[in-house]
Amino acid sequence: MRLDPFPRFPSDKGQMERKLTDLFRDTARQVNDLSEGRISAVTNAASSVPTTGSWAKGDFVRNSAPAEAGSAGSKYVVTGWLRLTSGSNNVLNTDWVATRSLTGN
Repeated sequence: MRLDPFPRFPSDKGQMERKLTDLFRDTARQVNDLSEGRISAVTNAASSVPTTGSWAKGDFVRNSAPAEAGSAGSKYVVTGWLRLTSGSNNVLNTDWVATRSLTGN
């Protein structure tokens, strides 16, 4: 979920209170989910390396399906992809590199 950076507020006091309550609830949910590491709070997670879009060096995309990235008994799991260059080229091992976590196998 992405928070609206430009919310519009009604002039009616009752509607304003409801809008502020909803905005606070959404903000609290987003912050809490981020602090707990929940994938639902990450708006740029994907199940594979990005193939479209313009990215900046250092951008990171979390793997939304890490269990599927490594087969049973594999030595690592792909946790996401780190951007190595800026621009709109999207070539693995040139523009992106997979980040991995060891499984202990």
